Amino acid sequence: MSFTSAAFLIFLPVVFALYWLTRRSVRLQNSVLLAASYVFYGWWDWRFLILIMITSLSSFASGLLIVGSAESKRRDRLTVAANIVLNIGILAVFKYYNFFVDNFAVMLSSIGMSADFPTLNIILPVGISFYTFQSLSYTIDVYRKKIAATSDLVAFCTFIAFFPQLVAGPIERATNLLPQMLGRRTFSYPRAVDGCRQMLWGFFKKMVIADNCALAVDTIWQDYSSMNGTTMAVGAILFTFQIYCDFSGYSDIAIGTARLFGINLMQNFRMPYFSRNIAEFWRRWHISLMTWFRDYVYIPLGGSRRGRWITLRNTLTVFALSGLWHGANWTYVCWGLYHAVLFVPIILVSKSRKFADEPQLCIADVCRMLLTFLLVVFGWIIFRAPSMSQAVDYIVHLAASMADSPLTIMHGKAALLYSAVIVAAEWMQRRHPHALHFAGWMGAAGAKTTVARYAVYLLIATAIILLRGEAQTFIYFQF
Repeated sequence: MSFTSAAFLIFLPVVFALYWLTRRSVRLQNSVLLAASYVFYGWWDWRFLILIMITSLSSFASGLLIVGSAESKRRDRLTVAANIVLNIGILAVFKYYNFFVDNFAVMLSSIGMSADFPTLNIILPVGISFYTFQSLSYTIDVYRKKIAATSDLVAFCTFIAFFPQLVAGPIERATNLLPQMLGRRTFSYPRAVDGCRQMLWGFFKKMVIADNCALAVDTIWQDYSSMNGTTMAVGAILFTFQIYCDFSGYSDIAIGTARLFGINLMQNFRMPYFSRNIAEFWRRWHISLMTWFRDYVYIPLGGSRRGRWITLRNTLTVFALSGLWHGANWTYVCWGLYHAVLFVPIILVSKSRKFADEPQLCIADVCRMLLTFLLVVFGWIIFRAPSMSQAVDYIVHLAASMADSPLTIMHGKAALLYSAVIVAAEWMQRRHPHALHFAGWMGAAGAKTTVARYAVYLLIATAIILLRGEAQTFIYFQF
């Protein structure tokens, strides 16, 4: 089931009503959420439920088997390793088996050897990378004694399958979400209202910005060799806004929906295109994934504590894995490595944490933001391309045609205008969790401010109805 489907508009109010009708019992509330989550996930294909149940049960059991005493340390390590191997193995088979088999066959043929390995004709389960990483973090955190293992199977399965963030994140940690599943939730009207605001903003970003950008981007990529340089540059910029509004729009809807149920999810995006260098960008983009890699890969490898060369090695490893996490294609790996290379000068001058404040409207910050944005746009060309050969071809055509290209845009003018709206709105609200998190005069009491707020809501709702693009599947469903 998709957030933008008609079915979800019926599903959400029904689940909301049943959930709060059972508020006197945490177990009943969790049962409602778990049943709703399995319906939500099984809506695509009921067979996907088998895999998520295997992941849930194996991680639940591994948590209970970890004793944590000095005498059981070896057994605990084996338990954690077995759960990691099982779940990464499932992920590898469904997501990477054909990729590695095909590339191994190509490698053998390059040295004069022939191989005919069987490939699998299987569907990639939606959101498998997200819930796999979420379940692994639980087992590792129990082993590290950051959280106690739970014996409540219903609460644990609800933690893994919680429908708002199940298929595209945020990738939650057990230390944040599981205690909320185990404890009593109370309804908060202000929190629910703010959740609705964030959902509205997420729908706007997805249906008006991302879906309109997608139409222009697909048109340009289908025949980019015949486009002028200006249009190709616009195509790259529009994909930059498409993927941001698509993915962060999903996160906004997920976080807002969770707040309706009295549950707080972590922030996944913090207006990343206002970053002043690439390190700041990665502290603002897909925060849940990058902090996962930081805590479970980067720091265990030594982090930045063992000198610059080890730091460079660890950074390269994290970004290569991050690229591979996105999909079985060399474009994703190269995209990850490209960002690792951008980190090299930052690491060498030890300024990865230089910017801790919000950007200002001054010449220095504007220049830094523009440079960082252009570097990110270039990376998104690699990410968007079906293959590395097409990525190189797009970049070559763009560079060759820019010098004598007329300043005419063949496709995507409306999408550019909508993207400018998102930039302006998020710039004004850059100190807040989302663009409709009103504060200051917009949050003050009084008839005038109330009218102003509702006028904004009405304007956005009208835009969603009148300006929405052709419905597109959320990009990160494929990851």
